[in-house]
Amino acid sequence: MILTLRALGVGDLATAVPALRALRTAHPDQELTLAAPHWLTPLVNLIGAIDHLIDTPDLDTLTWTGPPPDLAVNLHGRGPQSHRLLLATRPHRLLAHANPDAGHTDGPHWHDHDHEIDRWCRLLAWYDIPTDRTDLHLHRPPPDGIPTG
Repeated sequence: MILTLRALGVGDLATAVPALRALRTAHPDQELTLAAPHWLTPLVNLIGAIDHLIDTPDLDTLTWTGPPPDLAVNLHGRGPQSHRLLLATRPHRLLAHANPDAGHTDGPHWHDHDHEIDRWCRLLAWYDIPTDRTDLHLHRPPPDGIPTG
């Protein structure tokens, strides 16, 4: 099981699409769970890489009742709050930017100037997971789901 955190809005989720797809490609047999606000479900379904969504509206609430994930991936920020939220699930391994305040010294250093897409691709590349920053397409929703009027 892979647990990823991106508890923000639509634009923020869109910038994580290449990283989420890269995780799916690197771990095709693992279940991929995204911790994000539930209202993003229609968009999450169009990514095509996520098996489960855990409603996580902010960094105060992550309801994790399963066994420790094999891998937790912080696509939310540089920590320490988001790191600690994921570490509370007792993952076997955390992929995140280095943050000594959170007790996580592994991972790349945070660069404020990075575009969000590049930030998450660089994070995964640090851990030898190849990404394609241009893999931003979403699946087309079924015709009956398109609003009219």
